[in-house]
Amino acid sequence: MVGVLALVLLVAWPVGLLVWANGKIQHVDALSGAAGTPGTTYLLAGSDARGGDGIAEDGTEGARTDTIMILHKPTSGPAALISLPRDTFVEVPGKGPAKLNAAYSWGGAPLLVQTVEGLTGLTVDHFVEIGLGGVTNVVNAVGGVELCLDYDVNDPNSALYWAAGCHEVDGTTALAFARMRYSDPKGDIGRGERQRQVIAAVSQKAVDASLLVRPGDQVSLLGAGIGALEVDEKTGVLDLGRLALAFRAANGPDGITGTPPISNPDYRPGGVGSTVQLDPDLSPPFWTGIRDGKLPAGIVGGLPQP
Repeated sequence: MVGVLALVLLVAWPVGLLVWANGKIQHVDALSGAAGTPGTTYLLAGSDARGGDGIAEDGTEGARTDTIMILHKPTSGPAALISLPRDTFVEVPGKGPAKLNAAYSWGGAPLLVQTVEGLTGLTVDHFVEIGLGGVTNVVNAVGGVELCLDYDVNDPNSALYWAAGCHEVDGTTALAFARMRYSDPKGDIGRGERQRQVIAAVSQKAVDASLLVRPGDQVSLLGAGIGALEVDEKTGVLDLGRLALAFRAANGPDGITGTPPISNPDYRPGGVGSTVQLDPDLSPPFWTGIRDGKLPAGIVGGLPQP
């Protein structure tokens, strides 16, 4: 009888945890309804709110997305986590040429999804908006993470003060690490690299086998993670579980991380300031390779080499 009861509890606990978590997910209209493309594509948007004034650290007003990533799990081949610089020069449907993150300011998640689909040729299956302030709670829930940066930082804009090397950090420092931009010689490209490093570190800690015997920590971690998210109307907790597995695969030795091919990190077409221009010749085959799982594992893109 005791053995049967233990078995029932082992089964009932994760099922109950999933039901509880699914009920706490916040949903938002986002998807375009476009015909699907092969594999599964997640669009991840990081909203770095700074109080209620609606003004971002670069002085722009209104809602903005400071982090935009494509996570793609092809039918076969390596999973890919690709950072799209927020200043990428794009055609925003109904608005014309602009920076990528302006799409969210003008039309929220639906317009951002349409813009990214036009840029990449990938249909977005799942949209996930991450409140970057929630990074603090998630990192603290996994007991901190180790992050590495090979130069000193004294950046009051992000409140990151860093001695070169690797350090075990709490959630507050991890958030500053992910946000820092002005003191990075590579600007938003470097920030994307550090954000992916934070994601990889959290993903690694979150799959720690010891969590299986710590139900309280499971609840804390799920609560912290879900509390930081808004997802499209069709995404549930099982989809988020698949997303987590795709994250882990993309950040592993057999995955792809980086940016699309960039031709000019300071492209000034007029009217929108400095933008990031993706390579018009290399980008289309790049996205096709990501979609079909044909690119080799490793780091891609980055700043153009002289």
